[in-house]
Amino acid sequence: MKNVFLFTFLTLALVFTSELTAQNFSGLDKSPADIATYPTSYRESDKAIKVIYSRPQLKGRSISELAPAGKVWRTGANECTEVILYKDANIGGKTVKAGTYSLFTIPGDDEWTVILNSNLNQWGAYSYDSAADVARVTAKAGTDDEELEAFSITFEDEGDMVLGWGTTRVFLPISY
Repeated sequence: MKNVFLFTFLTLALVFTSELTAQNFSGLDKSPADIATYPTSYRESDKAIKVIYSRPQLKGRSISELAPAGKVWRTGANECTEVILYKDANIGGKTVKAGTYSLFTIPGDDEWTVILNSNLNQWGAYSYDSAADVARVTAKAGTDDEELEAFSITFEDEGDMVLGWGTTRVFLPISY
């Protein structure tokens, strides 16, 4: 009888304890993280580049409100976008050694300035320091008919990076 009581007590204690320690999550991130790689196929393990970034949403706002023309932008949301080059690359005409860099941009009408910076683990562009720039290149900007609510980064078949948000598309030539 004593064993039955002990077993029942322990069973109930486990049931109610697990209920009490259940985690409450505060909700999903409003700007979830994403990763873009080249080559883009998950079947290809020999990657040349990986970009880790957060995806801000327009939510009825304009790109110029969130990434003003002529001002340094963190190129995403939250922490600065991180670019990992597994191989040396030619980015927009400049040779960049393999390594990890923060990605910043300066939006413009017909072209954007794309910046690779050696300072890592930055939040936003608040502590951006141009003295740590490794490469600063110009990328062509254009438009597309498809509207992207969330900021996105992808790679074209030949390895060029494309930044997209709203109908804006920024094309950065990269060769590895």
